[in-house]
Amino acid sequence: MYRKPLLSLATLAPVFGRSLLALALLPLAACNTVVMNPSGDIARQQADLVTTSTLLMLLIIVPVILLTLLFAWRYRQSNKSATYTPDWDHSTKLELIIWGAPLMIIIALGAITWISTHKLDPYRPLERLDESRPLPEGVKPLEVEVVALDWKWLFVYPEQGIATVNELAAPVDRPIRFKITASTVMNAFYIPALAGQIYAMPGMQTQLHAVINKAGEYEGFSSNFSGDGFSHMRFQFHGLSDADFQAWVAKNKSEGGELSRATYLQLEQPSEKEPVRRYARVADGLYDAILNRCVDSAKMCMGQMMAIDAAGGQGKGGVDGVSRKRWGQGEKSFVTAQCTPANADQFLPAPAAARQD
Repeated sequence: MYRKPLLSLATLAPVFGRSLLALALLPLAACNTVVMNPSGDIARQQADLVTTSTLLMLLIIVPVILLTLLFAWRYRQSNKSATYTPDWDHSTKLELIIWGAPLMIIIALGAITWISTHKLDPYRPLERLDESRPLPEGVKPLEVEVVALDWKWLFVYPEQGIATVNELAAPVDRPIRFKITASTVMNAFYIPALAGQIYAMPGMQTQLHAVINKAGEYEGFSSNFSGDGFSHMRFQFHGLSDADFQAWVAKNKSEGGELSRATYLQLEQPSEKEPVRRYARVADGLYDAILNRCVDSAKMCMGQMMAIDAAGGQGKGGVDGVSRKRWGQGEKSFVTAQCTPANADQFLPAPAAARQD
């Protein structure tokens, strides 16, 4: 006697199709959506900007795709019922729609971009903690000095007097002001959960204002290729409560050594996969020396060079030959003497023995 099978092809087809779909989507399970679901207010506003801009552009893209498919099907060769108008060449209504709709979207995107560019300027101090909480009066931002090294990150906390390598922490709901520079080549400081990327360049300082609104551990890295160890140039950013942040600072002070200029010059040497390092004390003026590229005291600082140039130039000795004279409503520097082989002695510093006498 013939029995109907319990599972037919018609029954298995939907199950097989869903299984294939699940397998196709399986690689996406490992995707990190932190860029579109961040924990910092600045990054949240940037994600909202991306979403709004995408939806506005889809208002044109989706109808164009649908109409393309519709026209291809409606006016296919086998469709004998389609209207045939070989002499048609213009429609004012269609022209208004075709050109007017994109124009309005471009105007809207331009307005949003203009407003967001100024509102999310990384140099601009924060005005709120999140969309529902303005920044309380008298709140002092946490200042962090960031140095991109080869291939690691140095973070200096001038208020706390500590420094760390490849580890960063900040209290939740407290504004952070980053001062960012680099030791040799350009990098990009990026914590997706906190804010957008900001470049770090040697001899220059960039800034970033941000706030983390949720406690947790977040990944930070360099998003600009900078050499062999670039792929390992990563660090952990800890969003902590005020009490936990104070405990973290105390841990660094108890476990760390001293970040002197000599120690920094050793740390500055290229290395990969550096472990977390802690420094309980930081040499005075170290970050400014890094920024001015004169950690080595034998080198002249960039600020000194620029001061000499502003005062009239002529090298180191030229400063002694510069005077100021009233010029209109103010004063102007001008060179009163030049350092030449004939008069170099008067511009050179006295020998050590003569100074001691």
